[in-house]
Amino acid sequence: MDIPYRFKLNTSSFAYYWTEGVGKELLNKLGFTPDIDNAKQFIPLLYQWDNRADQIIHELYDRIGIVAANKSLFNYMDNQPLPPDESTVWNDFFKDIDLNPDWLDKNKLQKGSELCRRPGLTSLIVLRDYCLMGGYESAAINKPLIYTGALKKGAVKRLVDTVEFWVQITKENGLEKGSEGLKQIFLTRMIHAYSRVHILDKSDWDAEKWGIPINSWDMLATNLGFSLVFMVGLQRMGIQVSSEEKEGVFHFWKYIGYLLGIPLELLPNNENEAIESLYYWTMTQREGDADTQLLASALKEEPVMAQYPTNPLMRKMMREIHLFYNHYLLGEYSCHLLGLPSTTIGRFGIINIWRTKKLEMKIGNGSNRQKAIVDGGNEQEHVRQIYQKYNQ
Repeated sequence: MDIPYRFKLNTSSFAYYWTEGVGKELLNKLGFTPDIDNAKQFIPLLYQWDNRADQIIHELYDRIGIVAANKSLFNYMDNQPLPPDESTVWNDFFKDIDLNPDWLDKNKLQKGSELCRRPGLTSLIVLRDYCLMGGYESAAINKPLIYTGALKKGAVKRLVDTVEFWVQITKENGLEKGSEGLKQIFLTRMIHAYSRVHILDKSDWDAEKWGIPINSWDMLATNLGFSLVFMVGLQRMGIQVSSEEKEGVFHFWKYIGYLLGIPLELLPNNENEAIESLYYWTMTQREGDADTQLLASALKEEPVMAQYPTNPLMRKMMREIHLFYNHYLLGEYSCHLLGLPSTTIGRFGIINIWRTKKLEMKIGNGSNRQKAIVDGGNEQEHVRQIYQKYNQ
């Protein structure tokens, strides 16, 4: 089997994570270090993608335009009348998608969404400053962002979209039929397909070197970022994740991954499966390159470029606080690779960590926990509204 350029066994940058960083604790939980040679079996996934969604782009999006096609998707999901040709396209797409598969456990789904909401602002900090920023360490998975002009559009747009997606899918009953969360999932799936089709059609993308854009292997990595990596970040911030919550989060993201078009057999059912998958993915990534640091720098400057807070000095303060969280969560080694400077004034961010740990001490299994879930969800919804108000 030919090994593509992007597939590098025993990458040096992520090796540090597994030998000296947080990954060392994950391997201790797993009880063994996976054999990196086993990762070669996943190479075909670099050339596997969501063909069904791509077909929608060819049949509908390229004919009526992305804005009209997205509206058509939402109207279809709301059972609104559509032209016959549009209804046919969506009927063909959704006929094989079971929104209530026999393996789905609604109780686990609820527990997973509740953990996503319970930490409130801390969840969004972890997503931004740990999961998203840390993901830039891999050169390959981020190439589609470069080819779709993400740097020109700015990190603010990506944060607006990510917060919208997160808050809508994690709301109470956020994945019920007709919910905004469900619409966001299929909208995201179409955006992925639209980006992939047009990267391949209108650019010099080198598939032999980088694989297919937004392929199944990289989609799995994104799913692990929202589940396993997210929970690791929460624990570093002082959140105590129960075994029931952990099981719920993996089930929650298994369902979302399935709806996003990731092959079901790839999605982890538990922490051990997730750790092993993350090991194989990270340890076959090439080190970051110039694009890595450009994307990291754009995200670093996002608070300054955003329109909130309205005071420019306060936006600069927000940048420094996020830099503190980058260093606190990712560690100095990763921040050096990403080109992120250290900060002094941003250390005020430690106050939120103290607050989080103090609140966690008060949470049991009764009314305090339920209050934290409600309050955390409201806090995240408030952030979503701010992004929508000031950055549209």
